[in-house]
Amino acid sequence: MAAPAPDHDRPHVEIDRVSMAFDDRPVVDRLTCSFPRGRVTVILGGSGSGKTTLLRLLAGLIRPTEGRILIDGTDVAGLPESALAPVRAKIGMLFQGGALLDSLTVGDNLALPLRERTRLSEARIDEIVTGRLDAVGLDHRVARLLPGQLSGGMLRRVALARAILLDPQILLCDEPFSGLDPISVKRIELLLSRLNRHHGMTIVIVSHHIASTVRLADRVLLLLPGRAVEGAPGELRENADREISGFFDEDLDESLEPREVATRIEPLDDSPRDAGSARG
Repeated sequence: MAAPAPDHDRPHVEIDRVSMAFDDRPVVDRLTCSFPRGRVTVILGGSGSGKTTLLRLLAGLIRPTEGRILIDGTDVAGLPESALAPVRAKIGMLFQGGALLDSLTVGDNLALPLRERTRLSEARIDEIVTGRLDAVGLDHRVARLLPGQLSGGMLRRVALARAILLDPQILLCDEPFSGLDPISVKRIELLLSRLNRHHGMTIVIVSHHIASTVRLADRVLLLLPGRAVEGAPGELRENADREISGFFDEDLDESLEPREVATRIEPLDDSPRDAGSARG
């Protein structure tokens, strides 16, 4: 009898014949795929291929027209709104624009979910906010600034700090590298990689940034007209089908840690969430 697959090779999220349409216009059409536990999956595809719609479906922000979305084996697409809170607590979302409130300081932006969803003391909330800023390589003094006073790279890191605020098991990222300079791109890549490796987070990234995909992804879900293809980046780059391999036709720098990038990041807590699912 074959040995059971390691936990991190089992699906954490499964999409089963999911369709989504807006005003009778199909965006996702009977898609079936899976996202391995504790791995980084990047969703690629052309404009209008349904990448962001799929991410919103995974986050529970919208409901599919048909099909099942299973998280830890539970069909969340079929749950009533009142039963979704425990599932959503497992998910963190990094929005493309950051989705920070301009009128609040960085510290208050991060503290807001803790104040709304927990009964923690203000002292403990301040401690968690400082810890999350440190986890993304930002000084605690950033907490006093407004979002408008931050550079694009710093803003993205604050948004990432908020996404991991409640220690999610699944991190969804919508175009995390969009609009950033190359050094900021590498810094965000490194932070995501370390969250995955140290804490076993299942990370799903929607991106059009091919170089980052090759450096980060364990798996790629490529959305093409009328079909979807899954595989490791290297497998897809070597595919004989030019519609598939053509997505990877770039001058790629495959080094994840350039000397210019600060690599300081502390764990979210004293130990990884699940040592069995963490890599390296």
